[in-house]
This record gives sequence, structure tokens and C-alpha cells, in this order.
Amino acid sequence: MRCDTLWQNANLMTLDDASGGLGVVRDGMIAATEGRIVYAGPANTAPAFIPAERIDCGGRWISPGLIDCHTHLVYAGNRAGEFEQRLQGVSYADIARAGGGIVSTVRATRAADNAGLIAASLPRLDAMLAEGVTTIEIKSGYGLSLPDERKQLRVAAELGRLRKVEVVPTFLGAHAVPPGHEAQAYINDVSAVMIPAIAAEGLAEAVDIFCENIAFSPAQAQQVFEAARAHGLAIKIHAEQLSNQHGAELAARHGALSADHIEHLDDAGIAAMRTAGTVAVLLPGAFYFTRETVLPPIQKLRDAGVPLALATDSNPGTSPLTSPLLTMNMGATLFRLTVDECIAGFTREAARALGRSDRLGRLVAGMDCDLAIWDIEAPADLVYRIGFNPLHARIWRGHAA
Repeated sequence: MRCDTLWQNANLMTLDDASGGLGVVRDGMIAATEGRIVYAGPANTAPAFIPAERIDCGGRWISPGLIDCHTHLVYAGNRAGEFEQRLQGVSYADIARAGGGIVSTVRATRAADNAGLIAASLPRLDAMLAEGVTTIEIKSGYGLSLPDERKQLRVAAELGRLRKVEVVPTFLGAHAVPPGHEAQAYINDVSAVMIPAIAAEGLAEAVDIFCENIAFSPAQAQQVFEAARAHGLAIKIHAEQLSNQHGAELAARHGALSADHIEHLDDAGIAAMRTAGTVAVLLPGAFYFTRETVLPPIQKLRDAGVPLALATDSNPGTSPLTSPLLTMNMGATLFRLTVDECIAGFTREAARALGRSDRLGRLVAGMDCDLAIWDIEAPADLVYRIGFNPLHARIWRGHAA
């Protein structure tokens, strides 16, 4: 059987395990043709391949390429000053009410042109690619007007053209109330004007909203969800980060792909997410950076069978983090996730959170050939070590990237 590339003498984390584990295959191989996997499994049961290129992995480990399913990567400006304020005891909510927080990044992002946003965002993206990321979700939400939200989403798409990475765009126009606006009037504009325009231009796949006591109410979230669904867009939510607004439950009832943050999630929210198949996206970087103390209900989510994804939440104010590997360590140390959960959270479950589990996140015939090849002794090294990047090679659509 002919193939384009054959990776052999490798240990695999296929993530194709009915029990939810890593699906480890020792002495495995992967064959790909035209950017898709045609075989991933034990070498001793593989077909006889005739590859155009044969790669000896020297006993290294191969996982699916990492997927960061929640980022705010495109923005301008710097919020180090707010970090200093928090060190002095000022809360995130107080900073936001005083005109800082999201709104301060909005001012800087509105002032930047496309070239400036690309120049600011590429180093953040490159840091993630250097740790094995092959797919990344990028939200808007620092424009808060149709022209500026369009600008962010167009820059996100351009990043995907400048680098070998799949960019998944999400419209987060309902991130904060713009200065000089009233919340309900702004949500009316998001629902009746911005979502139809974004959908018509194909600039986003999903719509997100920050449902919180310093942002938007559940009723306003429902209005946004109904508009998104009416225009064929998937939905996601920032929910239960600072308080329990029952946003995750609401989003799940609308078939949300994911509910993200969820530190204050209650039993009703968990049950709704389980029924809907909504993924819990855990963001330990924000939990760490803002020094939160209320942990997400991890064991209850496990017991309910809610899928657990991990993401960096890369953003300027509450998680200036561009390392998926450090995020895995935080997931383990802060949230007590297992090694398997951390790795699955950046592969199989992250793909599910983006609606891409049919072609990403597992090493299975028919999936896109996005791989991360690691110079490690065991999968636990990816979670255990801090400040250590063991990436040997990143493969995107079957080619070295």
C-alpha cells in the first residue's frame, strides 16, 4: 500500500480509547496520504506500506497536534499595570468597574490597524505553535463595534494564512458593555445587526458571550443564543467564573458546544451539560492569575461524564499565557486533573469543544494528520515538567510545520 509519509519506531498516544484514556500504542507507526491518516497503530499488524518518505522517530512519542480551544489571541495593548493593582489587593471586578479590564484592551485594539494587530499577535501564536499547537480558537471581543469586531476576526483569519495552523474564529461581541452604551441596547445591536453581518460574511463559526454579574445577564445571553442559532452559528459561553448566573445550564439547553470557566457551576448546570453533551472547558491560567479560590466541581463533572477540555484562555488581563504545556501542569496541580485528562483536554476533548471531533484530536484513520512528536520518556513528562519544551517536530496536514 502506497502512502505519502510513514512515521515508524514511535510510541503513540492515539486518544482513541473507549475508557477515556490515552490509547497508548508502543512500537507503533502512522501512515498518511494527502494530509490524512490512513493508519495509526501497532507496527506488527500494519499493512505493508510503500512510503514516499519514511521517518524513523527513534522511539519518541507521538500525540495528536495540540488544540487550544479558548483564546483571545488578537488584541493590542498591555495590562501589566492591572496586574500590579491586583497584587495590591484590587479585585478584577473593581478594576473593570473603574474603566479597566476588557474596556482598556478595547481602546487599544480599536486604535490599532490590521498590520499592528498582526504584528502583536504573531509572537503569541508562534509561542503556542512551538509547543505543538496545530489548531487554535481565536475569539473577537476587544472591538465591541461591528467594524472593530470584523477587524479582529479578519486578523485571526490572516494569522491562519501566515502560519501552518487551523484557526477557528468565534464572535465574542458580547464580551463587555462598550463605554457610553447601555447593556440591553448593546445586546440588541449584537443580536440584530452584528451577528447577522458576521454570519453573512463567514467571519465566525460560533458566538460566545460573557454571562456574569459584571457583564451580561442570562436573559441577554438567551437573546444572543437565539440570534446565533437563527443565523446558523454554534454557541459557547463564558459562565460561572465569578458567580453562579446559571449561564452554563442555559447554554446547554441551547445546545452549546462548551461552557468555559465554570468555577461556580452547580448541579443543575452539570446535569444540563451532561444531557446536551456540552464540553466543560477548564481555564486554570485565569484561575491562577486572578488568584481565585473556588475550584470548578471537577469530581462532579467526572461523575456525570461531562467531557473536560483544557485551554490557555490567552488574553491580556486575566491569563497572559501562551503555553499549553504549562496549562496542563496547572490543570494537574490546581484542579487535580490526571495526566490522561490533561493530555485529552488539549486533544480529543478540545476538538469536541470546537465541533471538530470528527477529524481532529485523535490518531485514527481518516482524521487530519496533525501530529506533535515529543522527545519524552512517558506521557506524564508533558504534564510534570515546568518550563520544559520537549517538542521534537510539529506536523500539520501531513507535513512538517
